[in-house]
Amino acid sequence: MATRVRPSNKRCAVIGGSGFLGRHLVETLVDRGYSVSVFDIRQSYELPGLTFHLGDLCDEQALLPALKNASLVFHCASPAPASDDRELFERVNIQGTRTVIQACLEAGVQKLVLTSSASVVFEGKDIKNGQEDLPYARKPIDYYTETKIKQEKLVLQACDREKDFLTVAIRPHGIFGPRDPQLVPILVDTARRGKMKFIIGDGTNLVDFTFVENVVHGHILAAENLRPNSPICGKPYHITNDEPVRFWDFMSEVLVALGYAAPRFHLPYILVYGLALLLWLLSMILRPVLSFKPTFTPMRVALAGTHHYYSCDRAKQDLGYKPVVSLKEGIQRTVQSYPHLRKGA
Repeated sequence: MATRVRPSNKRCAVIGGSGFLGRHLVETLVDRGYSVSVFDIRQSYELPGLTFHLGDLCDEQALLPALKNASLVFHCASPAPASDDRELFERVNIQGTRTVIQACLEAGVQKLVLTSSASVVFEGKDIKNGQEDLPYARKPIDYYTETKIKQEKLVLQACDREKDFLTVAIRPHGIFGPRDPQLVPILVDTARRGKMKFIIGDGTNLVDFTFVENVVHGHILAAENLRPNSPICGKPYHITNDEPVRFWDFMSEVLVALGYAAPRFHLPYILVYGLALLLWLLSMILRPVLSFKPTFTPMRVALAGTHHYYSCDRAKQDLGYKPVVSLKEGIQRTVQSYPHLRKGA
């Protein structure tokens, strides 16, 4: 079991601290006595003693003031996975990450913790209890995955004990929780449009969903265990709720708790995936003259119809990780935080 060591310098920066995960991370760090500065393109909240720096992630001169005197940086800025803007993904996840690494080295930052994604090893095929040594996806399903792979490689390869610059990557999967702008709102919007009646496949596929506080916990454990003699230097770690659940059971539980009907009718996985692929190709071909966004992309269909759950054994062994909020409690707390999304609200 890893021992938890607090950094002597408790000044840190959170890049992307206005986002869903970033804000939860900032709030927890402040509660734990860290002095935190946030770098983002927008300021979405205020906290006593918190310093906000606004700017473009690719602008090193804008970034440097946020890193001043910080020994630790969390990098969790990323466009929403559902976006299909390749240029934006490459700018933020690749160019922006190169800038972050350069700025960290220039500012004398000693530790960089990256929010990566378990999807970096996902190609749309079943993954059961996946370990961190799985190869990166050779055929990434979307731009998000493609750029997250390159981003993770950049950060892990930058780990250099001689330069006193240590890096680690956290790979969460299926993050959800209060203030989540993606999973629950998209789910409810789809239900309100009458498009949540169908189960893709036989409905038995197991998936990891991870409550946001557990993801935050994994990040802080990684930061506090990142030392020159630590086995975690330059490595990725899966962080999940460690409770694989049937994908459609999870979706149904959230929907029913908010007053919507659970999906009931089954559609063959191959048929839906083929249609999604066709619509996605059509949207690419017609983009110059007609813009439309298909509800079901190949990535969304793959996520809904295959097994994809990951082992946390390495995080348990090296970080002393254990989820702090169960899946059941996480769902209850999430649903309670969305009164405005209840049916009839």
